[in-house]
This record gives sequence, C-alpha cells and structure tokens, in this order.
Amino acid sequence: MTIAATICLLVGLIASFATQSSVNDWYASLNKPSFNPPNWLFAPVWTILYILMGAAAGIVWSKGFYHLWVKTALYHFGFQLLFNALWSIVFFGFQNPFWALMVIFMLLILIVLTIRWFKIVSDLAAWLMVPYLLWVCFAAVLNYKIWEMN
Repeated sequence: MTIAATICLLVGLIASFATQSSVNDWYASLNKPSFNPPNWLFAPVWTILYILMGAAAGIVWSKGFYHLWVKTALYHFGFQLLFNALWSIVFFGFQNPFWALMVIFMLLILIVLTIRWFKIVSDLAAWLMVPYLLWVCFAAVLNYKIWEMN
C-alpha cells in the first residue's frame, strides 16, 4: 500500500508543478463561480485523495498482480492517474479550460471504470475511490463554469 500511495503522491507532486506555474497569476485573473473553493483548500484535499487512491490501489495490488482482474483493475487505475496529471498540465500549464474539460470528462469515465474493476477485486478498494470520484465531479462542474465564464 505504501508504494501505491507514494506513486499517487508523486503524480500529484508532478502535477502541482504545472499548477504552481500559473495559480497566482493566470488562474487568479479568471472569473470564477461563487462556489469556487479557496486556493488553500486544494492541497490538503488532493493529498487526502491521493492517499485514499494509493490505499485502494495497494489493496488491489495485494491480491496478486498475476490475476487477470487485478492487472485489469490496475491498468485502469494507471490510465486514470495519467489523465489526472494531464488535467493539471492542460488546465494550468497550457491555460486551456476547454481542453481541460475534455480531459476531465475522460478522467471521469476512467475513474468509473477503475471503481468497477476495483469492486471486482475488493469492495473496500472501490469505496476508497468514491471520494475521489465525487471531488472530480465537482472539479468538472467548476472547470465547466470557469470555461463558460471566461
């Protein structure tokens, strides 16, 4: 579990480099909806979510990577993790809310598929992914409103 959580946190750290490059200038200048959370909230929320994701992936991994269902679940997890990082790069790095919206829609599909496969291997692992799914749903709505308002 520790390795999986570390991998998730490292992906978050890498994505944060794209975020930090524009959060205080470009992002600050955008029109945002009234429900936009304060900037200080994002880091602790994402840290908790990455730990939960890592715990979920660790539980699945512990069932044995040689099992086809475990491999399939972890492949889906890896793809969604890549899209997670890609969203930060597109939104903050490229400063493109429209294409970030396209990425986050794909991310949502991949998260749902990951949860589906995790559930086959472990109910607990699937449930540990639910807060992440809910946060990304919220982020998708926020992304859409920012794109619409700008």
